[in-house]
Amino acid sequence: MTLLASRDEADRTAPPARGTPADPRWVRPSVAALLLATALLYLWNLGESGWANAFYSAAAQAGSLSWKALFFGSSDAANAITVDKTPAALWVMSLSARLFGVNAWSVLVPQALMGVGSVALLFAAVRRTSGPAAGLLAGAVLALTPAAALMFRFNNPDALLVLLLTAGAYCVVRALEKASPRWLALAGVAVGFGFLAKMLQAFLVLPAFGLAYLIAAPVSLGRRLLHLLGALICTFLSTGWYLAVVALWPAADRPYIGGSQENSLWELAFGYNGFGRITGDEVGSVGGGGWGGTGWDRLFGSEMAGGIAWLLPAAVLALATGLWFTRRAPRTDRGRAALIVWGGWFLVTAVVFSSMSGIIHAYYTIALAPAIAALVGIAGTQLWRARGNPAAAGALSAGIGLTALTAHLLLSRQSDWLPGLSIAILVAGLLCAFLVFVAARLPDVARRLVAVGALITVLAGTGAYTVATAATPHSGALPSAGPETGRGMRMGGPGGLLGASLPGENLAALLRQGSENHTWTAATVGSNNAAGYQLGSGAPVMAVGGFNGTDPAPTLEQFQELVRSGRIHYFLGDGMMMRGETGSDAAERIAAWVAETYRPTTVDGVTVYDLSR
Repeated sequence: MTLLASRDEADRTAPPARGTPADPRWVRPSVAALLLATALLYLWNLGESGWANAFYSAAAQAGSLSWKALFFGSSDAANAITVDKTPAALWVMSLSARLFGVNAWSVLVPQALMGVGSVALLFAAVRRTSGPAAGLLAGAVLALTPAAALMFRFNNPDALLVLLLTAGAYCVVRALEKASPRWLALAGVAVGFGFLAKMLQAFLVLPAFGLAYLIAAPVSLGRRLLHLLGALICTFLSTGWYLAVVALWPAADRPYIGGSQENSLWELAFGYNGFGRITGDEVGSVGGGGWGGTGWDRLFGSEMAGGIAWLLPAAVLALATGLWFTRRAPRTDRGRAALIVWGGWFLVTAVVFSSMSGIIHAYYTIALAPAIAALVGIAGTQLWRARGNPAAAGALSAGIGLTALTAHLLLSRQSDWLPGLSIAILVAGLLCAFLVFVAARLPDVARRLVAVGALITVLAGTGAYTVATAATPHSGALPSAGPETGRGMRMGGPGGLLGASLPGENLAALLRQGSENHTWTAATVGSNNAAGYQLGSGAPVMAVGGFNGTDPAPTLEQFQELVRSGRIHYFLGDGMMMRGETGSDAAERIAAWVAETYRPTTVDGVTVYDLSR
């Protein structure tokens, strides 16, 4: 028998996320308390963030008014151009807006509920292989990860991506129990729909899922390969149906695919939002090389560490010790298989994020949170159960000390925020590490106190940072975690490339006046500029050039024809103009033509051109 054994067969096959005869009586209330606390954390004061990322909120508004806009993920209800992502996350927000009206809560509450769902699924998955205590610890770690609190209170696609990938991991765990092709196929479907949330990033978990099943499924090698092939087909079908529909739909009868240069979703998925993110060859990007240095230490850098690094070293140690202690386990051992699922997810994603030369943002690290939480939950509880073994006690003690040191170093970067916390965690962590190492010799009551103290110490740093993140409103395109850097980008004046400002009362009234007589009440360069005007006026605003202003949509000739036919009323000319080395200059040409042809006026500080005169 291996030192870190998986749960017995009867307990593994019990229904997830609810009590069973094999569970202690405390499991049900503990799970209920965890999910309730997570819901309160993610829903608390949620409306303070307003429209959060106005880019996606405007698309949700458009989808609430037009089924075509909902299906394609258009930025406006008149379907000029889509957002630069596949639209699965927008489907949820748009349907919520249709049911409950277009407001901040209808846009943001679905993300918070996805966070609660992710915690529940993670508990269920870890519980099946390692017991309810491990599941509860994993769920608590996920809920108290700052990057998770940030994105489950925000309206970027990452919330849906994490929910679907966690669901996929749960399905793999179920598939491993009895070599079930049905559960494995469901895992493929979950990952496939994850692609429709954030494209190729969803596929980073596939190597881990496939390897775990190939190694550990209790069936012959031939059947394992056949089951994996079927699951892969399901993945591509759940992704490919949408790609095929968009490709076959007449281009003249659908919005332009934002983020692409050839009006192609395939180009967007595999170019600008795909391999271009790894190589840095992103046609149309205006970011240059300002995304931070690559390398193994990127996740510990000033931009990303606060969101994810608190338990990252402990997760590495957990994976290494778990694999070592299960090295002699049978091939089908589900405890080791779980380590492969979560450890592979963690390693592949961490390596890709650390090596990306293209666009990457700190909030992407939420994709690491479920894997880190699962590894900590599995190894932490199993090592505690095996504390009588000096090797297990030493590994657990090292993990606690390492986590305390990590929290101390991260908190020391912001010495003016809760200045005594970093020292307190370091001292308490070192003390708990020593007591855990000798816990097998202590009385039962003392052991319980040591376990509680160690748990509080391990979660203190990440928990405090998470609460601070949740307490801070976020807006703009680049939110980040933490008490000081956690304030999302707030663009002043008329808006800009990465932030949107709502129009003043006079401008909003002007945009609404006679809007029913035009397809677009206005046009402006950049999707964030357009989003602010659209949300403020409630009328469609064309985002010329898409998100970056570098998409060839519309061309100057197309724009001139739309103006001649009276379909665009105003042009708002104060948008931030940014040009990269690649991409179209159509937006610049349009702005220059308007400025040369029409007389400007100023309303609420914004330059307005009346294209109907």
